[in-house]
Formats: sequence, structure tokens, C-alpha cells
Amino acid sequence: MSSPSELLRLVRESLDQEKFRELHWEGSFEDYLGLLDENPLICRTSHQRIYDMVLSYGLSEVERLRRKIVKYDFFDDPFEDGKDALFGLEEPLARMMNVFKAAAHNFGPERRVLLLHGPVGSSKSTITRLLKKGLEEYARKPEGALYTFDWVVDGETHSSMMNEEPLLLVPPAARTKILERLNDKLRASYRLKLDFELSPISRYWYERLMQEHQGDWEKVVQHVRVRRLLISEKDRIGIGTFQPKDEKNQDSTELTGDLNYRKIAELGTDSDPRAFNFDGEFCVANRGLIEFIEVLKLDVAFLYDLLSASQEHKIKPKKFAQTDIDEVIIGHTNEPEYRRLQNNELMEAFRDRTIKIDIPYNLVLSDEIKIYEKDFNRRRVPGKHIAPHTIRTAAMWAVLTRLDDPKKANLSLMQKLKLYNGKTLPGFTTDNIREIKDEAPREGMEGISPRYIQDKISNALVGEQSSINPFMVMNELEAGLSHHSLISKEDDKKRYRELLGIVREEYDDIVKNEVQRAISADEEAIARLCGNYIDNVKAYTQREKVKNPYTGKDEEPDERLMRSIEEKIDIPEGRKDDFRREIMNYIGALAIEGKTFDYRMNERLHKALELKLFEDQKDSIKLTSLVSTVVDRDTQEKIEVVKSRLIRDFGYDEISATDVLNYVASIFARGDAKS
Repeated sequence: MSSPSELLRLVRESLDQEKFRELHWEGSFEDYLGLLDENPLICRTSHQRIYDMVLSYGLSEVERLRRKIVKYDFFDDPFEDGKDALFGLEEPLARMMNVFKAAAHNFGPERRVLLLHGPVGSSKSTITRLLKKGLEEYARKPEGALYTFDWVVDGETHSSMMNEEPLLLVPPAARTKILERLNDKLRASYRLKLDFELSPISRYWYERLMQEHQGDWEKVVQHVRVRRLLISEKDRIGIGTFQPKDEKNQDSTELTGDLNYRKIAELGTDSDPRAFNFDGEFCVANRGLIEFIEVLKLDVAFLYDLLSASQEHKIKPKKFAQTDIDEVIIGHTNEPEYRRLQNNELMEAFRDRTIKIDIPYNLVLSDEIKIYEKDFNRRRVPGKHIAPHTIRTAAMWAVLTRLDDPKKANLSLMQKLKLYNGKTLPGFTTDNIREIKDEAPREGMEGISPRYIQDKISNALVGEQSSINPFMVMNELEAGLSHHSLISKEDDKKRYRELLGIVREEYDDIVKNEVQRAISADEEAIARLCGNYIDNVKAYTQREKVKNPYTGKDEEPDERLMRSIEEKIDIPEGRKDDFRREIMNYIGALAIEGKTFDYRMNERLHKALELKLFEDQKDSIKLTSLVSTVVDRDTQEKIEVVKSRLIRDFGYDEISATDVLNYVASIFARGDAKS
């Protein structure tokens, strides 16, 4: 048993007093000016700080259809091991960061509401959550440090209440000169600019102390105690969140703060700033970020508060003085609310002060798979085996529901999905794919949400079985459509069911190919077949005969064997001589270099040999007999070999390997097998 002293030692080892002192630094106003002279960036605006915060995590570049897009590593969620990582949203995130960049340079977007617009479950709130987590973390780093101040009057400490920048205490003319000097030292592409005023409570103490000290500003700031500001959503410091409620329970004071009637009784007037509670969401979010959840569900009166907050950087509480704020205002909304906004002429002013960033669903299959693999993997789902392609088929269906039907007659919806995922198809160049994409500008704004997929995979996982497969999940996906709250049209449900049929067909092809490769994975058998083929091709091209290994007699080259292999890769009768000479010339060239030919050196021949061996082995192991009740011992042994290859090479377990073999066997039994 551990002793209390040992446990106490563990606690002590986890504490970092030096770090604590650094994060809770306090000093005089003069000390702060010294810090500012060393690092001018500590007095950045909220937009500049968020822009620098995202950049601090690094940049990379991704290519989408030959377009290079900046990828911000910040959105991989470096805070919680990728818990909120975003996939497939590089383009909208790059557009959003361009807005922050322009705002950091004071080009205008800093006076706008940033509106994230998209379908439900498209990661709008996740983006905002990442920005909030990032701000909390960044404020604790040396490069993200920011400061505020308290007033010390008559031995009592009075908070400035609004997390204000200490440099606002400097009179405007002197402040301009200080900023000019700081900008000369600044190693940033933007310029520092502080065109805000002190809060009413700080103006009160400032004016009172100026009176007491007869205008001696230096004596006034001796009453100021500057301290490090740590942004914290839990403590309502630097981050505010506002969510619509019903009209009876909602008041604008939640945003702007309210009078403290007990203080009014003490002070005798409601005009004294000390009689006001600076606890509205706009107040607590000063120097940071405020999030408006479902912003367009807000009452019109609240939206008017947003207009002055964004355009003028000011809020006007009831019966109280106008107050300056410096914060990023982010709202997010779904499609129906945004359409209502567009149709409401009274809201033209709000639309004019809004920068809309569309956040669509992901359209790239590989990125969609990453969304689900993040939640459903061996670490997160211990004790449950997820059969290969289970997540892939669910992701495939999700993406298909978001795609518009192709306008090109020779292109199927599944082929379109594959083109978007980077697969090359004959007759389609990158420019063609870009044209296809441009023809459907609203792709990704409708369809099935990732949340629905996650819910249905979860449903499949909570069953008693130790392994889940694609059919279990596809059945869950289909069953859930009947009572999906967001799909009311029968035509949509019918289309989504048809798309599940397309996914099942694609899955059939995938597993048939895997079983085929598992059956034909006998390298010795392929090598023997290759040797036999090469012997016959050599005899054919040199007009010789082949010695039969069993009878010892010389015979004509086995044309039937050669064609059975060549036909597997579509070598026409009229081109067989060319192909055979090509193989022999290649072998001859290798021999000159002292090398021996191996079937793996020629990809086309390798594929042809695998297909031929599969055809032969398929019959020899009687795969179709799996669907019958009687299987002889020899066949069972061969099936066990195939099963072990599925487990070793493709990620199946015993149950899912048996299931997939039975399924493919049933396809062959129906006569649906493709050569």
C-alpha cells in the first residue's frame, strides 16, 4: 500500500510553481510598458491574436484537383489528441482564415459578424470549439500572453471588469506615439491599432484619481496593478457563449449586463458605473471570442445588438453608458434559418454586416472514412472487431447522398465519388473533374450528416456479437431512414435506399476481389503457372516444341493455356503475338544483365496469372460448396488456408472471414461471379 507521503510526493512532482508564477504575473504599469517594449504583440486585438494563434501551429499544403490549398494544422486539434480534428474542410477553413487575415490587417472584416453556414453536423460548432480551446491554450504560452489590470484605491482592489488592455490607460495622443514605436519594432505583416475606449468603470476610477492628483497621470497609474490574463470559458473570462431561448426567458441583459439594484441603494444613483454588473456575454468575451449558437433563431431585438457590437465595437446596455468591446463575433446557423434571413427585408442591415462562410459536408471518401475511424477504432472500441470495409461502406453511402447526379451520360454516381476521391478513370482529366464539380455548386449542403452514420455504427456495436460487418451497419442505416427527423420527403428516403443498393453492389465487387486474391495468393502455384506459360511462349515464338513433363514427349505449345491467361487481361487474339514477343524480349534483356525473370516484374502478367489461378483454384476448392451442409475434408483444409490469408493480409477475424467467404460463395452459387 502507498503511504500518504508517497501520494503527496506524486502531487508535488506534478506541480510547477515557476510556471504558476509566470502565468499569474503581476506588476506595475511601468513594468507592463517594459514587457510591451520587449514584445509589442501582447497588445494585439482579438482578431490579430486568433490569426496568429492558428498560424503558430504551422501550415502545410494539400492539392485538390491540381489546386494548392493551404492547410492549417491547428484544425487537426493538437489539444485533445485529435478529438475535434476536421477532415476534408481545407477549402472552407482557408476561406475563413483569409477573413481573419484581413481582419488582422484592419481591412474591414474585423467589423463584421463571421457566420458559419451549413447543414446540421457539418462541423460548424466544432470549428468554434477549436478556436475557443486554442485561445485558452494560446493565452498560457509566452507568445500568446495578454494582460489586464485592476485599480488599487484606498487599500481596496477594484477589477476593471472588462479584461481591458492596459495600454488604453494612456491618453490617445501619447498612445498613438507608443503604437508608432511598437509598430516600428513589430515583426508582423499587420499594424497594431487600439481605437477603443476604457470601460465606464475604468473611466470612473481614472477621472476620480485624475481629480485627486490634479491631473498628474503618472500618479494615477500608480494605482494600477497589471496582471496576466488567462482566458477560460469555464470561468467566463475572454470567452462568451449565447444560445437562443424562448422569448419569455430571454432578455438582452444576458448579452450586455444589467444594473445592480442593491448597489444602487448603496450608492444612491443608477448612473454610477459601480452599480452595474458587467456580466453579459459581450462583457465577459472582451479581448477574446463570443459564440452565438443558432444565431438566426435570435429575436430581432438581439440581432440589432449584434449590429453595433460588430460594426462599431460598442454595446449599449439598458439605462447605461455605451461600452467599447474588442472581440471576435462568430455565429453559426443551418440552411432553413439562413433562407428565412434572406427573405426578410427587415434584416438587410444584418446581412450587410455578415461574412458568410459555407461549411458543407465532406465530399472526399478518404476524409469521410477518417471522421469515423477517429471514433471507431481498436483503442476506442476494445473487444469488438469491426470487419474490413464496414466503415468504408457507411462513409461511401454518406458521401453519395451529398452528391448531385452527374450530367455526363457516361458517368455514374459511384464513378463520380471515385473521381472526387482521387481515382483516375479513362476519359476524365483533372480539368473534366473540376468542370463536374463546378456544375454542382451546392454539393455538400444537403445529404446525410456524419452524426447519423456515427449513431448507426454505435447501434450495431452495442449488440451481443463480438464482430460487426458492413451488412449490419447498412441494415441499421436503412432502418433508421423510416424515422429520421430531418428527412420528411418520401422521395428522399427512396433515393437514399437506392444509394444503399449501389453501395452493396460496390461492396460485392470489393469482397469478390479480396477473396479472389486470397485464393490466388499461393506464390509457389503462381510461379509454377508462370514457368509453364513462359516455356510455352518461348516455344511458340521460336517455333519449337515443348517437352511434356509427364510423358516426356515433344508437343506443340499449349495455345489453350496461353490464351486462358492472356484473355484475363484482355489481350485480343490479333495482339497475342506482340504480347508474347514483348515478354520474351524483356526476359532476354534481363538475361544479358545477368538477371532472372520473376512474374512480379511485369504487373500485367502478374495480374493475369492471379486471375487464372483464381479461376482454377475456385473450382478445385469448390467454393460454392460452402453454402451446402457437407464439405469434404480436403476442401475444408483449402478453405481454412484461404481464411487464414484473409485474416493475415486483409484484417479479418475468424468470424468475419467465415462470413465473407460464405457471402462470396453464395454469389458464385447464384452464378454472379465475374471473371
